[in-house]
Amino acid sequence: MNAKKDLNYAFALSRRWLWLLGVWPDPNASVSNFHRLNMRFIIVMCILSFYVIMPQLRNIICAGGNIGRIVECIASVNFSFMALSKLYVTWYHNETLRTLMTSVLTDWMTSRNSRERNTMLKFAKSGRNLSFQCYIYGTILFMFYILLNLQRMYQNIMLQQQQRKLVYHFNYPYNVQKRPNYEITYLIQISGGTYLAVINCSVDSFILILLLHMCAQLINLRVALNDLVNDLANHSISSSKFKECLAAIAMRHEHIIRNVKMINDCYSTVLLIYVLTATFQICFETFQVFTIITDHLEISALKMFFLLSYATFVIMQLYLYCHSAEKLLTESVGMAYGAYECKWYELSPNDAKNLMFIVYRSKIPLQLTAGKFGTFSMEMFIMTMKTAMGYLSAMLAMRN
Repeated sequence: MNAKKDLNYAFALSRRWLWLLGVWPDPNASVSNFHRLNMRFIIVMCILSFYVIMPQLRNIICAGGNIGRIVECIASVNFSFMALSKLYVTWYHNETLRTLMTSVLTDWMTSRNSRERNTMLKFAKSGRNLSFQCYIYGTILFMFYILLNLQRMYQNIMLQQQQRKLVYHFNYPYNVQKRPNYEITYLIQISGGTYLAVINCSVDSFILILLLHMCAQLINLRVALNDLVNDLANHSISSSKFKECLAAIAMRHEHIIRNVKMINDCYSTVLLIYVLTATFQICFETFQVFTIITDHLEISALKMFFLLSYATFVIMQLYLYCHSAEKLLTESVGMAYGAYECKWYELSPNDAKNLMFIVYRSKIPLQLTAGKFGTFSMEMFIMTMKTAMGYLSAMLAMRN
């Protein structure tokens, strides 16, 4: 069994892209490297800040009273700000995440039998499949985005307009209209938009697989507890050996709890921002599509498909978080049920009472939170969709 190979299998897609973005928390890297600013990270941050987000904020101010234009600009800013926040937080907590990845690598290296490894591989495969779906939606969004903007660039160049339009209009300290300044600036802005989709997919997949790995560890721990109780009930081990192994299980359980808290502490604040922006994002994208259909606006099919894939991608992101967090919550509470369902009734009263340490520690479920205002779950997913549709109704009422 090759632990590094298994780790690369689990984090295959997110590992490659996070490395290219300069924020991959490599467990094999030296600690000194994490105190240096990675050049790839600096380049991406500069492109996003100066060629995407600043122009978008300027366009909101210049949109005036055009509601449709304001909604389109805010939706674009939301998506960009989400990506920038996730990238920065991943870089800022890189040392903590490296410690966490080292723990994950250790889990693969110290798996005691094929059953534990198969459980981890099962969840790793599930995470890979969900990540792959996320990247598929991101790739579709990326393709429509590239085609739409290359089409505009071609029209601007071929028509030889006096005022050529950029992807995101902004007054740069150089002559944008002059060739090749225009083409270079346009392509940099397109690359910035591409980075947004890559960042969102990569960070979301990274968090998703981390949470599912913790789920696998909880299942392995529950099975180990059940086997331990069975061994004592069958008199295969002594009471002192049972207490020793139970203490190891309790310590392992505490270690998993600390790891989940590390994940939550790193991303909780940015996920609060994410939930708020995703709610408005879904609302704004749906409003744009609804307005185009009801007002019979003449737009290209390419832009329509882009808007639809945009909305689908945002919903897919939210679902990934809620699905993995719901699974974690279920498995963490399942530790208490595991202690209850084993053959504790065949143990001596003193040995059976020792199981209560596991039960008490499992009463508080492990959660991924959005700040201190909400917990990711399928209930949150439904509530967010309902809230977004409520905002949509209000916007349509104001528009009429």
